[in-house]
Amino acid sequence: MNRYQHIQDAAFHANMRLPASGLVIFTFGNVSAADHSLGVFAIKPSGVPYDQLTPDKMVIVDFEGKVISGNLRPSSDTLTHAVLYSNWPHVGGICHTHSVYATAWAQAGRDIPIYGTTHADHNTVDIPCASPMDDVLIKGNYEYETGYQIVNCFRERKLSPEEVEMVLVGSHAPFTWGKDADKAVYNSAILEAIATMAYMTEQINPEAAKLKTSLINKHFERKHGPDSYYGQ
Repeated sequence: MNRYQHIQDAAFHANMRLPASGLVIFTFGNVSAADHSLGVFAIKPSGVPYDQLTPDKMVIVDFEGKVISGNLRPSSDTLTHAVLYSNWPHVGGICHTHSVYATAWAQAGRDIPIYGTTHADHNTVDIPCASPMDDVLIKGNYEYETGYQIVNCFRERKLSPEEVEMVLVGSHAPFTWGKDADKAVYNSAILEAIATMAYMTEQINPEAAKLKTSLINKHFERKHGPDSYYGQ
């Protein structure tokens, strides 16, 4: 019996949601699914078209980035995933895309301001944009350093990756995560929607004010607070 089948299945199904959700084109993007008890994750193979993926093509990698099982090369972003899993043990899935609007904000080097209640349903703060990487790090172990670019951004800003499950990597693109691979993809779709709305808000009114604190707290708490009442 394949002891990694459960995370290969999870990674495969999550990856297939990316083109279906309009979050990727061609072979851009990747999703991984982790099993912390085994110390490994399954991730999309590099450069393989989505319509050619199968669960058994998902590559098994440990949290140091070493391939444990699989005949294909893992995603070029594998070491970024490995750094996040090794630093954030609560994370069970990670998603990376180059979705248009979220990537545009990353390229602009801007946090996404919290303008409306859609944003507040998922975060109580602006979506952070990590500073672009220094040249010396770019010339080094780039994907590994991208992981620490994200981790260090959260440390410096005193943000919790359990509360804020998305980030923009300056000059690059977004990463999202969650309790499992499906939640990571969900967060990528939400991030893209928020990024689109924020861009349109600034086009309609360049002087738009950020959402007031009372509305931020109301919308976040009704979904995630101790007395939440959204859903069944």
